[in-house]
Amino acid sequence: MPEHVRAFSWRRPSVLWRSRNDVVARLWGDPSNELRKRALAALSERRGAPASLTMHRPESEFSFILMGDTGEGDRSQYAVVPPLLSVGADTDFLVIASDVIYPTGDTGDYEDKFFRPYAGYPGPIYAVPGNHDWYDGLRGFLNVFCQFDMDCTPSWNGRFTWLAKRLWRKSGVVDGPELAEIRSRYRGAPGQRALQPAPYWAIDTPTLRIIGIDTGILGGIDDEQGRWLAGVSAGPKPKLLVTGKPLVVEDMSHPDQIEGGGTVDAIVRDPANNYVAAIGGDIHNYERFPVKVGDRTLQYVVSGGGGAFMHATHIIPKTTIVDESDFRCYPLRGDSLSRYSQLYGRWFRMPWLFNLTPREATAAVEKRLGIHPGRTYRDEEVSLRARFVAALLGVPRGKRRRGKLRRLPVKRVPQRFRSEMADWDNPPFFKSFLRLDVTETELRVRCYAVTGCGDHETDPPIEDEFTIPLG
Repeated sequence: MPEHVRAFSWRRPSVLWRSRNDVVARLWGDPSNELRKRALAALSERRGAPASLTMHRPESEFSFILMGDTGEGDRSQYAVVPPLLSVGADTDFLVIASDVIYPTGDTGDYEDKFFRPYAGYPGPIYAVPGNHDWYDGLRGFLNVFCQFDMDCTPSWNGRFTWLAKRLWRKSGVVDGPELAEIRSRYRGAPGQRALQPAPYWAIDTPTLRIIGIDTGILGGIDDEQGRWLAGVSAGPKPKLLVTGKPLVVEDMSHPDQIEGGGTVDAIVRDPANNYVAAIGGDIHNYERFPVKVGDRTLQYVVSGGGGAFMHATHIIPKTTIVDESDFRCYPLRGDSLSRYSQLYGRWFRMPWLFNLTPREATAAVEKRLGIHPGRTYRDEEVSLRARFVAALLGVPRGKRRRGKLRRLPVKRVPQRFRSEMADWDNPPFFKSFLRLDVTETELRVRCYAVTGCGDHETDPPIEDEFTIPLG
């Protein structure tokens, strides 16, 4: 880590104010589609021909790391690095799925939140932007990953656009020579050099095509990107989608609209396109939904535990999109409830009421959701206090009942941003990353946990593992 670093906190008004472009986009429209089209046109003009968005790799067998939502620049991000290098230093490349830099994607933040943390990773790094990377109009992302700079000011149209122009946070200053020096200092080795063609791209190999899309601030893609996605998705070669917004998360489907009609998920589910998985960031935990689509299984994965604050998993209801026994998440719901109960106990200075051990929390989740949890404790009784805390902190009921205790609205104010406000900077953490190994016949995916504890730095535990046939 840098010698002097201020812990990143969403509780600071200055951080929230710098992230205001999310609110502006919701009120006056997401400018991502307009700016992205402008960037693609400028990139094509610079090359003197329409930009080719496909990067080719000749290996039939290869490995890569995938993680999302990395760049807070504090201890929780840097804690991911030792285990990542321990099990991933031999991989061929790394992909960041969403939110490379918090809170606003400024070019000036990349030194301590991207180049310095991953200076030791020997391979190239590619990325798809998340909503926070768009809060400066994507200028920082374009400079770092595409080595391209442009004016990223939206041209607002409609009523009260003068107010949108005043409130929209402008792009940060880009110092080209300084950025080049930072790149050379931290990731200047020949094997580390990477230049991706655009915010969205494809990596084509003989056995698997990896397709990364840019979903802007609010989700969804423009018509130009939609036509490209339909074209690059066609054919029998197995495909993996990497997206800034997961298509299935917290037992809800988000198909991602395409400007002009259609959805991203419809392209993914089309059997003619032969997708095997769709992996997205944005939500800061690990979730996996193996969804049956016809006679095949599509793996919908959330992988957003690359360093940012943890989104609670105990608020995820008993799953309906897939059978509960097939659903996987990290942290387990009981561990999530236990950790949040301790935070509430500290905030309200009532640990005697709120604090639940993992045993108590797991039993409360099992009772309230009506599920068999991933880890059970024999003969653990559920106290009235544990039931009260579980209901208060948002554990849903498996079945609706009259007269149930009303829980705090986890997805509404004031609970809506509880995970953001609850960010902590000391172990144990619940971060994660994926290692994907591709052969001519299968894709093996392992989810590694990052706790920040010393004995896990060189031997991180595997929280989930699955194999997808590619033959």
